[in-house]
Amino acid sequence: MTMTNALTAATDVLVVGSGPTGLTLACDLARRGVAVRVLERLPAPHRESRGKGLQPEALELLGGLGAGDRIRAAGRTGIVLRKYFDGRHISDTPSGAGILVGQWQVEEALRERLAELGVRVEHGAALAAVDQDAAGIRAELSDGTTLRAAYLAGCDGGRSTTRRLLGIPLEGSTAEEEAMVLGDVRAPGLDREFWHQWFTTEGGGILLCPMPGTDSFQLQAAPEKDEEGRTLPPSLESFQRLFDRYARVPGIRLADPTWLSSWRANARVAARMRRGRAFLAGDAAHVHPIAGGLGMNTGIQDATALARTLAAALTGPAAEEVLDTYESERLPAAQAVVADTTQRYERVVKAVRTPGRGTEAGMN
Repeated sequence: MTMTNALTAATDVLVVGSGPTGLTLACDLARRGVAVRVLERLPAPHRESRGKGLQPEALELLGGLGAGDRIRAAGRTGIVLRKYFDGRHISDTPSGAGILVGQWQVEEALRERLAELGVRVEHGAALAAVDQDAAGIRAELSDGTTLRAAYLAGCDGGRSTTRRLLGIPLEGSTAEEEAMVLGDVRAPGLDREFWHQWFTTEGGGILLCPMPGTDSFQLQAAPEKDEEGRTLPPSLESFQRLFDRYARVPGIRLADPTWLSSWRANARVAARMRRGRAFLAGDAAHVHPIAGGLGMNTGIQDATALARTLAAALTGPAAEEVLDTYESERLPAAQAVVADTTQRYERVVKAVRTPGRGTEAGMN
């Protein structure tokens, strides 16, 4: 993308962030005839599994935007959770009614749909400043380009630049001791028909989930720690040591990591989801434990509600009253999801850490 330092033409809605939330919002607005631009600070799309499941409600919403068939084709339903205890296979449990699909695949399907609607993501465009008045939003990018819009939507994740620029606190707690390492790795020789979940008598475990459309597994585990109890960063070598410790499957060598990440248990909700003409959606507005696989799904629901709200405000009377409905609808929903996932996560952690109870645990 070529940027200039001139003031660019105005648009109706400026979306910051091209994850599932931002792309869903952009698709929904574009199909309603709303002029929209999507800014993404990364120079190119990622190919990381990240959030890896869609619930039926979210899939139905994406189907209404014209992306459902693509996502179904990329994903997989009915995967079986195979659980082991001290290396011994103890149970097979069908997964729920959702679809297993990598976050990058959801984003790819939505980008394709958005392009069909005449809009392309502007990569390498990082938000640096935001001002607003009664007439609209003025957004400055890191390269000095200035954009004008009627409204702005921050869909730029848990470390949202938009939220910081708007001065909206993310209230709640972070359990620093509740850490996890994640990554996408190959595991040649491991059966890809199952989502493998290993637990041990002493507590702890490791999960490997085969990602559809790839030859990789998403790995989840508690991280290694040094002698002083400090969490070690993820690496292929540490993944292998964790696998050998918990899975106890001889002959499997992990390889070709394409994503390595660390995660801590956050339970936080933005104090508000609107400031004037600027809004927050998805992880920019709420972050929570991964138990239940509800993060991407809740963001998609935020996006469809915000698209409906902004389209109504742009085309009808009583815009202020219409705009108020987004926060009144979605903030309580976000608070409920954070409370629910926190309770689920606490049960999982207790089961994993308690000797002899690891088989009760599961994480998605």
